[in-house]
Amino acid sequence: MPHLSIVIPVYNEESIVESAARELASGLDARGWDYEIIFAENGSRDATPQILERMCAANPRLKWFHSETPNYGSALKQGIQRAAGELVVCDEIDLCDLVFYDAAIPRLENHEADLVVGSKAAQGASDQRPIVRRLATRMHNRLLWVALGFKGTDTHGLKAFRRQALLPTIERCIVDMDVFASEFVVRSWRDGLKVIEIPIQLQEKRQPSIHLFRRVPNVLRNVAKLVYVIRVRGK
Repeated sequence: MPHLSIVIPVYNEESIVESAARELASGLDARGWDYEIIFAENGSRDATPQILERMCAANPRLKWFHSETPNYGSALKQGIQRAAGELVVCDEIDLCDLVFYDAAIPRLENHEADLVVGSKAAQGASDQRPIVRRLATRMHNRLLWVALGFKGTDTHGLKAFRRQALLPTIERCIVDMDVFASEFVVRSWRDGLKVIEIPIQLQEKRQPSIHLFRRVPNVLRNVAKLVYVIRVRGK
């Protein structure tokens, strides 16, 4: 059983998945960590599944599974549920930031935190994305502050956690798509778990695979559902 599981949702990533996986695995090997990397492929219509099949056949530390429908949140949740490691990192194929791993893993091992969030908006962070995407992140976080009393600065992106501490919270999550990642973090805060944020230096390796404005209706719908379940029904 590996000590560390890395879960990475992937969708139409044929141009980057192999090189990113190779670089990440090389960095993990250099650190001497016992790990598995789980690629949660969801709804790809390019050669991503074939590439993953070849990669995983060649390296037993790499695993993958397929979901028919493009759904980031559902894929991420399934990947976490399949993870065998004591510690879990939720990563993005266009990030694979080992600096975050170096900062987060010791905090989890020392029980300083149950969940470490890599924040793009915390003091000391550097977010090199286009201004429209930076503004969208801040608007989304402000919506969570107002609607759900969220006290942090970021919910989406890099996260590391102690699996047994967080699994009950994850199992209670009821939304999917992009907002699953937000619900996961918001519920962790609300459940009184030890959550800390660390600033990250964000420089993506490619443009997002799904256009920002195509996400907005689902985000608003899922946030509304989450507000109803938490605020009205108290769950």
